[in-house]
Amino acid sequence: MPSVEQAGQKIRAFYQTQRRMPSFAEVAKLFNYASKMSAHRLIEKLVQKKILLKDKKGKLIATPSIALPLLGHVQAGFPSAASEELIDTLSLDEYLIRNPDQSFMLKVTGDSMIDAGIHPGDIIIIEKGKQPQNENIVLAQVDREWTLKYFIKNKDGSVFLRAANSRYKDIHPKEELSLGGVVKAVIRRYS
Repeated sequence: MPSVEQAGQKIRAFYQTQRRMPSFAEVAKLFNYASKMSAHRLIEKLVQKKILLKDKKGKLIATPSIALPLLGHVQAGFPSAASEELIDTLSLDEYLIRNPDQSFMLKVTGDSMIDAGIHPGDIIIIEKGKQPQNENIVLAQVDREWTLKYFIKNKDGSVFLRAANSRYKDIHPKEELSLGGVVKAVIRRYS
C-alpha cells in the first residue's frame, strides 16, 4: 500500500495527464485494488489529510494543491544567516484560500491599487459573501461598473471607495454600490 503522500502524487499525475480527477473505479485501477471500497478508504485518508477535496456529492475536486517544504525563515531587512531546516510542508491553496466554495480569482488591470502592492497582471483571490471591515480591499460594483478599491466606512455609516494611488480620486457612489467580495490574497509571478 502506498503512503498517503505517494497516493496523492499518483492521483495528481492522473489529473495532469487526463485534465480531470479520476473516478473511484479509476483510483482502484491506479492502485491495483480489487474493489472500489479499497479506493474509497484510500480517498477518505487523502481527504482527511487534506491532500484531496471532495464536493458535496462526494466526487473528487480538481485542486492544484502542491505541498511544498517550508524550510525556515529569512530576514527581509539586514542580511543574516538563513537557517535551513524542514519546519513543515505548506499547501499554497490551503494557505491562500480559506473558503474555496466562496472564492474565485481575477487578473488585475490598471494601476489604481499599486501602492497597496497590487500591480497590473497580478492575480487576486476574492472571497464572496464576506462582510468587509473598514479599509479592506474589495471588489465592488459602483454605478454599474466594477472596480477594486479600499472600502471606507465613515462614522455616520456612509461608505465610499479609495484607490491606493494618489492619481485617483475617492469614489462616492451616485446611485448604487454593491460588493462582489473581499480580496484575500494577491499572487504575483516574477519569471
